Amino acid sequence: MKNYFFVVSFAVIAILNGCSSKEVFEPEVVKADWYKQHNIDKNIIDTTSTSALLNNGQILAKTGFINVDIPSNQRLISDSDGWIVSSSIDGETTLQYAGDDSLIKKFDLKKTVATAGIKDDILAVLFADNEMALYKISTGELLLKEQGNAPTVVDSRMASPFFMNDLVLFSTLDGKIVIINTKLKKKLRTVIVSTQEYFNNIIYFDVVDHKLIIASANALMSMSQKEVRSKYEIRNLTHVDNDIFITTKQGEVISLTPELQVNAKLKFPFAHFLGLIATDDKVYALEKEGYIIEMSKDLLTYNVYDVDINDGYVFVGDKVFFVDDKAISIDATN
Repeated sequence: MKNYFFVVSFAVIAILNGCSSKEVFEPEVVKADWYKQHNIDKNIIDTTSTSALLNNGQILAKTGFINVDIPSNQRLISDSDGWIVSSSIDGETTLQYAGDDSLIKKFDLKKTVATAGIKDDILAVLFADNEMALYKISTGELLLKEQGNAPTVVDSRMASPFFMNDLVLFSTLDGKIVIINTKLKKKLRTVIVSTQEYFNNIIYFDVVDHKLIIASANALMSMSQKEVRSKYEIRNLTHVDNDIFITTKQGEVISLTPELQVNAKLKFPFAHFLGLIATDDKVYALEKEGYIIEMSKDLLTYNVYDVDINDGYVFVGDKVFFVDDKAISIDATN
């Protein structure tokens, strides 16, 4: 039962995908083949919100490849503060420091880990039953445990715990943000982001223009002095400077302010977006049928290009889309 919610999650997603409409995105004009793509000679076999695991044992982080050996009975959990975190179904957890092969820490946490984050000497863990815990890495000491409500079915995308000075913000599996003070070892506040019954876990968390931007699969929230919420069926989310970009299940690309006001939007009928990258002047969306849509940052103009991709795990790095064994760069130097 420890890994039940993961099994159900993937099973339901597979059923929903199988029952979806057969209509697909068909652009009226394809400008050319996208030339900035190449094979990486290895396949992605697992992904997290921060990294991906390749079949040769390497870790693919946002900024490049990392060489670590994850134990064969463990899955990749996160890449955080220079550490690679992996864990087994029974909670045997390994922390390996990417810059020093000899620096390895082990924890026997007794149950399934959903995600984790690290800052300095603190390991923050969110378990599959929605329990939160803080540990001291150097000694293995348990600093705090806080029980959340057990989830039913969750999205496989999970936001890792986020550190801000003396605070750690847990993105829970039931649509909340739980704020804990690491010095006081005390919960300060709980913020409700979304109240959906299923697939309600937090999938994205970041800071834009001094505001917390938080998303579940069905809701988007901006939090600072006040809380602003909007409902979207979100596939992808990213930001550059103070511009937030999302793609939706309806085939939309939407530009938002940090206060969630709409700047602009484009709609591509039946598009199923796999990933999104924003730069200082362009926005790039990867589409399932094998297209790159290159848009101006104001979403006023766009071009569609062909890319050669197969079905497989998708990971979005720094200016590169990775799909299975292929890298599709939006940077001419890569």
